[in-house]
Amino acid sequence: MTVSIDKKIVGFSVQEKDAARTPEAAAPQAPALETLHEALQRPDMLSGATYKLKPGGAEHAMYITINDVILNADTDHEVRRPFEIFINSKNMEHYQWIVALTRLMSAVFRKGGDSTFLVEELKAVFDPQGGYFQGGSFVPSIVADIGNVIERHLRDLGLIEGDGLDEHQRAYLEEKRLASAEAEMKEDRGDGSGYPASATLCPSCHTRAVVVMDGCRTCLACGASKCG
Repeated sequence: MTVSIDKKIVGFSVQEKDAARTPEAAAPQAPALETLHEALQRPDMLSGATYKLKPGGAEHAMYITINDVILNADTDHEVRRPFEIFINSKNMEHYQWIVALTRLMSAVFRKGGDSTFLVEELKAVFDPQGGYFQGGSFVPSIVADIGNVIERHLRDLGLIEGDGLDEHQRAYLEEKRLASAEAEMKEDRGDGSGYPASATLCPSCHTRAVVVMDGCRTCLACGASKCG
């Protein structure tokens, strides 16, 4: 750009490069926050948790290990995110698909973003030969059981919220559960669930905890009701 000078030049000076910078530009830039992505190198050591899973009717237990990576350590933005998953068992019957599943899930974890969708996808898998009951809840397949374990881990990391019931709702359901149990003089189901023996399966949470309450079929575990 050409600048025309109409007056006589009586002096000049050379402006330093740094002096031309604005105060905002001269201010030190905050370091960028570290995020989870495919190019992130695996640290030499990761911490995590190992869960024991004993599918119904299985001879050997499965041991599910989920390791986490810590991002932005020792800062106000420190977060812990799942990085990899391994499943070990003496039972070699499911070896191939378990290896494939863990590799795919580990790739999803390392890619970053929201990985909580894995839980719903796994829990929606049904075994054509039938599922099994565990702790009073119906588990439709081994894959769904693995999904339950991952959900528990992500919940501990704060990536998945709680059961969606507040303190008053839980107290109300517990009160109704005890009242229903007393009214029906229930027999112990033998599974330690504490729900009435006449309770049926809930289509929402797959727990045998649905009873008729105030004229409505209501789940004492998750609160689902056809009456709203």
